[in-house]
Amino acid sequence: MTSIAHNQAYRDPDIARRIGAEIRQISRKPVRLMEVCGTHTVSIFRHGIRDLLPDTISLISGPGCPVCVTAQGEINAFIRAARKKDVIIATFGDLMRVPGSASSLEKERAEGRDIRVVYSPMDALTIARDNPARQIVFLGVGFETTTPTIAATVLTARQMKISNFLVFSAHKIVPPALFALMENSRTHIDGFILPGHVSVIIGIDAYRPFFEAFRIPCSVGGFKPVDILLAIRTLVKQIESNAVGLENAYSRAVNHTGNLKAQALTAQVFEPSDAIWRGIGKIPKSGLKFRKAFSDMDAENGLGIKPAIVEDPKGCACGEILTGSKTPPSCPLYKKKCTPLTPVGPCMVSTEGTCAAYYRYHMDESVIPNA
Repeated sequence: MTSIAHNQAYRDPDIARRIGAEIRQISRKPVRLMEVCGTHTVSIFRHGIRDLLPDTISLISGPGCPVCVTAQGEINAFIRAARKKDVIIATFGDLMRVPGSASSLEKERAEGRDIRVVYSPMDALTIARDNPARQIVFLGVGFETTTPTIAATVLTARQMKISNFLVFSAHKIVPPALFALMENSRTHIDGFILPGHVSVIIGIDAYRPFFEAFRIPCSVGGFKPVDILLAIRTLVKQIESNAVGLENAYSRAVNHTGNLKAQALTAQVFEPSDAIWRGIGKIPKSGLKFRKAFSDMDAENGLGIKPAIVEDPKGCACGEILTGSKTPPSCPLYKKKCTPLTPVGPCMVSTEGTCAAYYRYHMDESVIPNA
């Protein structure tokens, strides 16, 4: 079988239906399974995964959208940086419309601030090279998947002696968030679909301390329909047989140790630090800060801007949605004050946001199957 045919099999509707039928046959206990990754959330909606599952299985979305979990204080800090004289902000597009307390990057650009959407941190480095008289600030938001490329860009900037390139490190680390979710009394979870992209980098062994601490069913899943159903089937089998495990349903991409080179790049530039997650609060060692040797490239130091702790938008349930204790239709602002055109919180802005996924794919919010 060619690689194209092999990958196409993970989209095959007949295979998906067969796995769905097997899940319906073996599932007896009511369970709540959390997909941690925002890409999983969108894929589940797009491919109608819920329609293949029995009523015993509820799929809930977790804090797997990096833009969504970025704290309000960090968004405000980005906006303050954009207002600095001779600063160019370089950012991924998802951040542009995320509301801060009084503005957004999109509004700031409309008012004349120099804010540019880039597709990689290397694009931001090119802007720095071409504008030596200005400070270029890249907004570093993401999980373990994106941090190696940002670390590599920082190392390249150092090698090229580009001194006007700064990074706001608002990166997050997934495993500590899993601990926080299990310790959250508002959230009841029976099993986790672990994120495929993150797991490619950190490896399945990175979840071992979490699994050993809570002994809860876990399975790494890919993003195509069959991938997701295979992960769900793995979790249901664990739960029905009372034999919990940490399993890998995405073995064609994920191994035990992960990408060691990518891990080494990240560790060379960054070190773990406490971080604020929207909806969860402070999680120890769940963020990344610059190591001392690279502190001159830290935007917080270079611009003298430290994110403050501020309250989330009034009435917005994004935090509760990120922890699985609410679904978007239960938020009083959903489809009323909060829409994709007028977002109140980041869950309605990001392409991986749960509210955006519900709005786009879920036509009747009065009935939420398996949620």
